[in-house]
Amino acid sequence: MAEPIDDTDLLFKALADPSRRKLLDLLHAEDGRTLNDLCEHLDMSRQGVTQHLDLLEAAHLVATVRSGREKLHYLNPVPLQAIYERWIAKFEKPRLKALSKLKRRLEQTDD
Repeated sequence: MAEPIDDTDLLFKALADPSRRKLLDLLHAEDGRTLNDLCEHLDMSRQGVTQHLDLLEAAHLVATVRSGREKLHYLNPVPLQAIYERWIAKFEKPRLKALSKLKRRLEQTDD
């Protein structure tokens, strides 16, 4: 029996596909898009776009709201912020500390 996929695995799986990243970029550029609007920007079937959006929703990267007969898609950046905080920010701290130290040294030698 396969182990269940946790949220982090699903998030990285969602980000691994270039078509899904393009959907996120489209939503970043203009939030609240319909499926028809998103389909215009991708060279794939409506069903293919729907499957990608379903995976993005499962990863909590996209939220949807019904507006009459339309379903509007919105980018949810919260999971991306979590990735940044867990996987990227901790690697920036030493580099920023080194730059700050270098700046102080350079300022001291100017006297």
